[in-house]
Amino acid sequence: MVWLERREFITLLGGAVAAWPLTARAQQRKRVRSVGVLTPFAALDSEGQNRVTAFAQALQQLGWSVGQNVRLLYRWGDGTSAIMQKYAAELVALAPDVILADSSAAVSSLLQATQTIPIVFAVVADPVGAGYVESLARPGGNVTGFAAQEYAVSGKSMELLKEIVPHLTRAATRRPSPQGGG
Repeated sequence: MVWLERREFITLLGGAVAAWPLTARAQQRKRVRSVGVLTPFAALDSEGQNRVTAFAQALQQLGWSVGQNVRLLYRWGDGTSAIMQKYAAELVALAPDVILADSSAAVSSLLQATQTIPIVFAVVADPVGAGYVESLARPGGNVTGFAAQEYAVSGKSMELLKEIVPHLTRAATRRPSPQGGG
C-alpha cells in the first residue's frame, strides 16, 4: 500500500511540473508588435491620412488591432532629406519589428539608418534602379515592397494603348525620379 501511495504522489507531482509551463504561458500577456511608419506627408495632409488609414484598416482585416496586439509608430515628414533622415533615425531608435516606408525618400533615409530592421516600401518608382533592392523577385537585404510600376512592362503598355487607339501617333510617359516622393 505504501508503494502505491508513492507512485500516485510521483505521478501527481510529475503532472503538476509538466503543467507549470502551460499555466505560465496562459498568464503571459500577448506581445504587442510595433510597426514604424515613415511617410513624406505632413501629419495633416489628406493623402497621407488616407494612406495610413488604409494601412490600419488592412492590418485590422488581417487580425491586428491597433492598441491591442500592434502599435503603430508614425513619423510624418515634409519630403526633405534632412527631415526624413531625422525621423528615420527616430524610428530606428524605437526598434520596431518592421518599418513601412511610404516613398523613395523614406526608403533612402531608412537605409542610411538601419541595415537590420525589416523595411517594407510602398509607392516607390524604381526600387531596383535606385539600389534599394537587388531585384523585385529577390530583393535581398532588409528591404522589400511594392513598386509603383514595373518598367519592364512599359513597352507592353504602349502596345495595349496602340490596340485601344489604333490611330494614335504620339504618346508620352514620365518616369519619376527614384529620390522623389513616388
